[in-house]
Amino acid sequence: MISSIEAITLENEFGAHNYHPLPVVLAKGEGVFVWDPEGKKYFDFLSAYSAVNQGHCHPVITQALVGQSHTLTLTSRAFYNSVLGEYEKYITEYFGFDKVLPMNTGAEGVETAIKICRKWAYEKRGIDENKAQIIVCENNFHGRTTTVISFSNDTDAKKNFGPYTPGFIKIPYNNLEALKEALKEPNVAGFLVEPIQGEAGVVVPDNNFIKEATELCNQANILFIADEIQTGIARTGGLLAVCGDCTCLSHCERQASYTKPDILILGKALSGGSYPVSAVLADNEIMEVIKPGQHGSTYGGNPLACKVAMAALDVVKKEKLAQNARTLGKLFREEMNQLVADFDLFVKVRGKGLLNAVVINDTPDSDTAWRFCIALKDNGLLAKPTHGNIIRFAPPLVMTEEQLMECVGIIRKTASEF
Repeated sequence: MISSIEAITLENEFGAHNYHPLPVVLAKGEGVFVWDPEGKKYFDFLSAYSAVNQGHCHPVITQALVGQSHTLTLTSRAFYNSVLGEYEKYITEYFGFDKVLPMNTGAEGVETAIKICRKWAYEKRGIDENKAQIIVCENNFHGRTTTVISFSNDTDAKKNFGPYTPGFIKIPYNNLEALKEALKEPNVAGFLVEPIQGEAGVVVPDNNFIKEATELCNQANILFIADEIQTGIARTGGLLAVCGDCTCLSHCERQASYTKPDILILGKALSGGSYPVSAVLADNEIMEVIKPGQHGSTYGGNPLACKVAMAALDVVKKEKLAQNARTLGKLFREEMNQLVADFDLFVKVRGKGLLNAVVINDTPDSDTAWRFCIALKDNGLLAKPTHGNIIRFAPPLVMTEEQLMECVGIIRKTASEF
């Protein structure tokens, strides 16, 4: 097997330098663990940005992937295939929508939702063509396509990639008054939002924000679009972040805590990290604006992706991963808050379920969080800074309480040595 040094050297020489990885090479994964080529074992506390909620190489998902790969992998949408309809029925019933438009990556899902929203605005609302505006939030992260970076305020993601796509109104996150004012603007078609801002540092809004934002959108007859690519599929302790703590949509629909979005965007854990799969879900009145030839993807809805996604969602339900995320997340925040009390290094902890972050007591342009993550790596735990002085902690949802407490011990030991 190639060594860690050789792997890093090859990437640096032949790959575009569009990432700055932690200096660790991963060669194997199983459950909550990953190993480097030299055989050192680590706890994975990033889960591929929540794509590996079901754990690395989950046998049920792997079996579905391998089995379908021997039968049929890709047909394109020029033909029907024997798996897509089954998957479409499965996922729409699973999340409580009429229709799904299958795609591959999260960014494609966001682009798809934007196109659907605009087309709905022109054909169902009567907004003049090319005039539709979509409200977004500051410090958002919805991908890195040209359209998406057009409404980003991340300089690294945006600078020197223009000209930018118009048609977006940016407001502060978690600010209902700002949303009310933005809704007064002409030709507003939708509100695109992350229920929790993950890349921004796991910023959790007020308890009433999503519910009241949805009500404001309903009153204004605009579409509420939930980007649950990172927060969805059990990560935050509910099936979706908009579900609150509920784990079943049929139950949630009887609960005040569930806010059904007009358009739901899913990705990442939709495949358990084994294959790129994303999906955009909406009811008939919205989805029917898309006609043949108006949107698509060669790989979207391929048989391999469909089998993998059904297996991944089945694992979430059968193994009660949302419930586990809720229980362990509460325990983790309690333990991390104790570290905040014990060490000046940490300022505060925030999060929901097993999507959490610790703010380091230094400026965003410092390297303290990076150095702390290097120290964590040396002690057997992998995490990554975001926005300079924030460390995101998001382990696979198959983690046990015993494993979680072992990880807390690693974090405490690292802090005491740091």
